[in-house]
Amino acid sequence: MQNEGPPLESLLHRLTDTPEDFLAEPRIGAAGRVHVAAVVGDYLAQLGAGPDPERLSRIFQATDPKTSGNRLSVALLLTWLLSDSWFLEQQTSGDAALEAIVETSTQLAPHVAARRFVADPDRREELARFTLARLNLRPAGESIAQSQDRLTTISTAERTRVMQAARVAEERARAIREQLAKQAAHESADKFTRE
Repeated sequence: MQNEGPPLESLLHRLTDTPEDFLAEPRIGAAGRVHVAAVVGDYLAQLGAGPDPERLSRIFQATDPKTSGNRLSVALLLTWLLSDSWFLEQQTSGDAALEAIVETSTQLAPHVAARRFVADPDRREELARFTLARLNLRPAGESIAQSQDRLTTISTAERTRVMQAARVAEERARAIREQLAKQAAHESADKFTRE
C-alpha cells in the first residue's frame, strides 16, 4: 500500500457496471461459458505481457465447479476490474496483475460468492481494496493507515477470523466454568463428608 492508486469511487463504479460476460459461469469441463485462462491471457496481452497459455491453463485449471467455480468467477471479476484505464495507463506489470488475480481470487472466493462483489456495496469495496493492496497500492487520497484500517474493517476474512476466535474463547470460557462447577461440587461433597 506504499503507492497511491486510482480513486476508489472509479473502481466501485466499474464493479457496479460489470458486463454480464464477466459474470457468466466459468468453463469447467464441459459446463460453463467463459474460458477464464483465455480472458486473463487477453488482459495480460493488453498490458503488453506475453502470456503463456500453458501456464495460464494450469493456473486456472479446474475439474469441480463446487470447489473451483467461485474462485474462477472472482478471477473474471478481477480481470474486469484491473482492465480499468488507470491500470493500463500506469503500465501495470503483467506478472503483478496475474499475481493479484490469483491471490485475491484464492483468498476471497472461499468467503464470498462472486456476484456479491458486484451487488453488495461493502463487498465491492472489499474486492477493490484487497486487489489494490495486492498491487501495493492504496486508493487515491488516503494515507497508508487509513487504507489499512478500512481494509481490515470491511474484510470478510478478518471478520471470519475474529468470529472464530470469539467462538474459541467462548468455548474455553464454558469449559472453565464447567470445570469450576465440578470442582465446587467436589469440594462441597468433601466438606459434607467430613462433617
